[in-house]
Amino acid sequence: MHNHHEHHHHEVNQLSWIFILSIILNLAFVIIEAGVGFWQDSLSLLSDAGHNLSDVLSLVLVLIGFGLAKVHSNEHYTYGYKKSTVLISLLNAIILLIAVGAIIVESIHKFQTPAEVNGAAISWTAGVGIIINGATALLLMRGQKHDLNVRGAFLHMVADTLVSIGVVISGIVIYHTGWYIIDPVISLVIAAVILVSTWDLLSDSLRLSLDGIPEGLDINHIQELLLNHEHVIGVHHIHVWAISTTENALTAHLVVDSLENEAEVKHSLKHRLADEGITHATLETETPQTVCDEHNCC
Repeated sequence: MHNHHEHHHHEVNQLSWIFILSIILNLAFVIIEAGVGFWQDSLSLLSDAGHNLSDVLSLVLVLIGFGLAKVHSNEHYTYGYKKSTVLISLLNAIILLIAVGAIIVESIHKFQTPAEVNGAAISWTAGVGIIINGATALLLMRGQKHDLNVRGAFLHMVADTLVSIGVVISGIVIYHTGWYIIDPVISLVIAAVILVSTWDLLSDSLRLSLDGIPEGLDINHIQELLLNHEHVIGVHHIHVWAISTTENALTAHLVVDSLENEAEVKHSLKHRLADEGITHATLETETPQTVCDEHNCC
């Protein structure tokens, strides 16, 4: 267990540096993209810059979450501030939804009063975005498998890369055809991509905020795992929830054949649960006679 915590601590430190580098790269691109967007009066560039700025904020919040997750427990917060990582993922999803609304409003306005834009400038600027967003996605690819916040950041970077490709295409179309209406059209496509990529993050964050079962865990499978021990003859009062975006907890009452086997049962099952991603397990053991006495079934 000690080695597991050391490995997790090392991964968090490594991810922190990756996030710092990603923040610097993406913030620099936001400044460039917004500058060119204002200069060329391009809604697709401005909307993408706004979305990228929200991504920078999301990266900053995740970085703050890493720091809060390291805070030790105290008399008021027995799990420390680990749950803040779940709240941050929920806040990130809300920020993205607000960004989608702003893009849609501006797109409708641009449909009513389309403006001429420089297709070449749009394409070159978005091309830089493909490189930066793509590089950031690659940096986050490994960590996204084990953390909801990192997965959210990774999915946003992938979506941004695809969006930048769309903006490049719109710039080429404008340059060759002069069809300026493509600018707000691409903006609406951007909004749709953001909405789709945000939906899973929002639903997962809401579920974890309400202490729902984390994604990837099946309560029926966990019950079977507990019942599969040779000394366990019954399981009830199972509760599974997320302490943070990376740590899960469980409490359960086990009916065992004899209290003499209590220590062996707990030790064995806690190891099995750890393999399933449940690192904090509280198991209460009972005998059939105890259960009968409680429910007056004899």
